[in-house]
Amino acid sequence: MKQRKMPLRKCTGCGEMKEKRELIRVVKAPDVKDEAGNVIKSGEISLDLTGRKPGRGAYVCKNLSCFEKARKARRFERSLSCKIPDEVYEQMQSELLSIQT
Repeated sequence: MKQRKMPLRKCTGCGEMKEKRELIRVVKAPDVKDEAGNVIKSGEISLDLTGRKPGRGAYVCKNLSCFEKARKARRFERSLSCKIPDEVYEQMQSELLSIQT
C-alpha cells in the first residue's frame, strides 16, 4: 500500500519544517463586511486545534518556548497581517498551557 504524503508546515517560532499534525494553527477569522464592502468587524484571532477553522493561518509548535519566540518577534502579526492585542496573546498562551498538561 502506498504511503500518504504528510503536508509540512513551518513553525513561526523556531522556523523548523514539521508535519502539520505536530503543530497548532493560529487563525484569523475572515472580516465581517457590510453590503458596500466596508469592514464592520475584524476577524478574531484564536488557536485552531482541529485545523479546520476558516481564515488565514500560521503554525506554531506545541511548546511554549516557540510561542514566546513568535510573540516576541511579532511573527504572528506579520503572517496574519494585523495587530494582535496582548489580551489575545494571553488567552492563546493559557489555551496552549492547558493543552500541554
